[in-house]
Amino acid sequence: MTVATEKVAEPAEEAGAAFDVEAVRAQFPGLHQEVHGHPLVYLDNAATSQKPRAVIEAVTRFYERDTSNIHRGVHTLAERATATYEGARGTVARTLGVAAREVVFTRGTTEAINLVARSFVRPLLTPGDEVIVTWLEHHANIVPWQIVCGEAGATLRAVPIDDRGVLDLDALEAALERGGDRVRMLAVGHISNALGTVHPVRRIVEMAHAHGVPVLVDGAQAVPHMPVDVAEIGCDFYAFSGHKTYGPSGIGALWGRGEHLESMPPMLGGGDMIRSVSFEGTIFADPPTRFEAGTPNIEGTAGLAAALDFLAGLDRAAVLAHEEALVAHAAEELASIPGVHLVGTAPDRAAIVSFTVDGIHAHDVGTILDARGVAIRAGHHCAQPAMRRFGVAATARASFALYNTHREVEALAAAVRHAQEMFGA
Repeated sequence: MTVATEKVAEPAEEAGAAFDVEAVRAQFPGLHQEVHGHPLVYLDNAATSQKPRAVIEAVTRFYERDTSNIHRGVHTLAERATATYEGARGTVARTLGVAAREVVFTRGTTEAINLVARSFVRPLLTPGDEVIVTWLEHHANIVPWQIVCGEAGATLRAVPIDDRGVLDLDALEAALERGGDRVRMLAVGHISNALGTVHPVRRIVEMAHAHGVPVLVDGAQAVPHMPVDVAEIGCDFYAFSGHKTYGPSGIGALWGRGEHLESMPPMLGGGDMIRSVSFEGTIFADPPTRFEAGTPNIEGTAGLAAALDFLAGLDRAAVLAHEEALVAHAAEELASIPGVHLVGTAPDRAAIVSFTVDGIHAHDVGTILDARGVAIRAGHHCAQPAMRRFGVAATARASFALYNTHREVEALAAAVRHAQEMFGA
């Protein structure tokens, strides 16, 4: 996923490329609207993605035909709902290349990380222990570790990045060696949500495992953009969110090695996560049910499965090439504008271009672009340590999806130039 440096001479969708972006766009009704009198250019995909009709229809179909609760009902609708829910678990398992019994449904990546922090790592932590993260993590992959470390008297350590936004693997190795057998977890994002840096997660896992350290990978930004083979990565836990993967909000999944899940107590107690209950005590169900207390987001799993099936039906190599070309085009267009500075220039980068504009706060950039129908994200992107590393309070962030076009890249650049004109920058 290396960003090319040569100028994109002709938009891929206009050059008869294998990936038919217009056919894909036709499946996303949310893209076909105007904002402030301009055609919508949706470049906020790292925050949440638009939904294809297949996802919308899957959720609607559940509400119209199959609304019921799962597992214990014996009537037809309950059986349909259960089949939908467990079928979705199988779809997630196929997507990641794992066993369905190792897939836990969560509200998203954030809850998944909290579950691992609370149920796997917290029981192991004692004063003087360590958890390692990186400077590029989303707050969801920092704060849960801070909480459990604070409770146990353990230390959270962060591995630095260089001026391009690339993780310092030598510093990681030094942290692992220094921590020794006191390091209880290494948590790392697959792709940075702030800069788009793609971490060499397989190499990172190998390094950690050589020191006996388990690894959690935050895949929230990866699953929408690349095939993920958990066995190839070799990690111990992998988490992602539905809403960034063309699916509904409030649903996601955690994969964990079976032996780890077996060792973990539940984070929440309630219905459906038990084998038996008495006032003398409770026997918990086996994983993954142990971690899915209460009525889950059944309709969300229907939409998530539809989203993953939608992705599986595409030529992922062609999608990846299309997105790489978009990022390369956007990086070149923005860097060519005087006063615009890219933040994060890792050679292996996916889907995201962060930038600042001299004399204009990122929030003002976002507001002016919105007035022209261009939707980007402006702020610290729940990655304040990364922002501080680059000496900025916020960036403007354009994040791309498979339905974006080169014409939209040009609309982005034109809108940034318009913002400079308005501010006299």
